[in-house]
Amino acid sequence: MKKILVVNGPNLNLLGTREKDIYGRETLNDIAVRVNEEAEKLSMFVDFVQSNHEGEIIDKIHDARGKYDVLIMNPGAYTHYSIAIRDAVKAAEIPTIEVHLSNIHSREEFRSKSVIAPVCVGQISGFGGNSYIIALHAASAL
Repeated sequence: MKKILVVNGPNLNLLGTREKDIYGRETLNDIAVRVNEEAEKLSMFVDFVQSNHEGEIIDKIHDARGKYDVLIMNPGAYTHYSIAIRDAVKAAEIPTIEVHLSNIHSREEFRSKSVIAPVCVGQISGFGGNSYIIALHAASAL
């Protein structure tokens, strides 16, 4: 059974109430429930976490070494500038899939650059909460 760690970055705890026109009405808990239901169908185990703190996210990535087969990560705003999270993903040596609810390439110019994507096996963006479901299916194929 594949073990997946899903890590969510800053402000994702406000999903469903924050900028609904961009991020939708689904809460992070709603997404977690759907991810766990889909993971069960795929015979996968998922831990789903969120933090607004860069260091805590890095600690979770470090702790994942040797415990998880795949990391699915929505780094939130850290996508665009956290070299520390990028380095943690690279050092963890766990296949990582970067996900985003919105299409970061169709938004403000600063959002189109991900410093984390180059150390990931792939990036999925623009499908709302389904980005996580698509990432699960990608993880099952790794």
